[in-house]
Amino acid sequence: MIQKLSWLAAAVLAYGTFTVAQAQTYPSRPVKIIVPTPAGGPVDMMARLVANQLSPALGQSVFIDNRGGAANTLGSAEAARATPDGYTLLYSSASGLVIAPMLQKNAGYDPLKSYDPIAIVAATSNILVVHPSMPAKSVKELVAYVKANSGKVNFSSGGIGTLPHLIGEYFKAHAGLDVVHVPYRGGGPSIQDVVAGNIQYTFEGISVLLPLIQDGRLRALAVTSPKRSALLPDVPTMIESGFADFQSTSWTGLLAPHGTPPDIIAKLNGAVNAALKTAEMKSALDKLAGDGLGGAPEELTKVIAADIGKWGPIVKALNLQTE
Repeated sequence: MIQKLSWLAAAVLAYGTFTVAQAQTYPSRPVKIIVPTPAGGPVDMMARLVANQLSPALGQSVFIDNRGGAANTLGSAEAARATPDGYTLLYSSASGLVIAPMLQKNAGYDPLKSYDPIAIVAATSNILVVHPSMPAKSVKELVAYVKANSGKVNFSSGGIGTLPHLIGEYFKAHAGLDVVHVPYRGGGPSIQDVVAGNIQYTFEGISVLLPLIQDGRLRALAVTSPKRSALLPDVPTMIESGFADFQSTSWTGLLAPHGTPPDIIAKLNGAVNAALKTAEMKSALDKLAGDGLGGAPEELTKVIAADIGKWGPIVKALNLQTE
């Protein structure tokens, strides 16, 4: 029995020594970041910003591997199955990490169990916008207008189960509205029909809507972030507009397969936080209308858990999950 315990203690000590040594020499070869979306999209652009900052910080090449398909689940599942040694990471978003596995029964990963969080990197706000011909100039007035025209008002999104769709349903439920959802094949067509006056309102990302708001082609009523956007300082939050618990951001973060050594997670977390403090990164985020976040890995876990609690009941109520 004593010999068995001695062997176990030696094994634990050896493993601990190995992981520390591994972290000290990490990385000794290029690091791959899987992005579960096609190249050129917002998540991909953010991932490339992070990779460009991590490469010099880690002293190794950090490259992007786009694995789009199956509504973001293909690349996410591949990352979950990867060896947890720090050489394959995942850069994803609320849509890919939280919402996609809610919509697909066998997505191949669990957002809280399949990965070890490294850091939440950035977040952008979504905006509630209406066509300028709408009489509503505030959220309160929009609610009154929709209730006075019950069943006759439409809101759009880039498709069933997308974040703008779920935000719209969240608003609908919280305000007690009878409004029709019109899904499109992508955010572009959805926004175009609001601009054309065929749809009354929508929720979308600030980076996409900002030029249209500035040109007067859309009217912004509120942002969904906890605080006002520096890009639209006169536009109130949904919280300020009377919806106390209404907040939603399009966030992105970096994760590793579950079981990655803690020292490697700590090293990557430190590199991400350092990158977010650089003038280059801040300037790049400003251009993408993003707010740099960072912090401990646990901050990303909290955000994921909060989104599961927020969007899960809506997905279930609308019966959106597919086999």
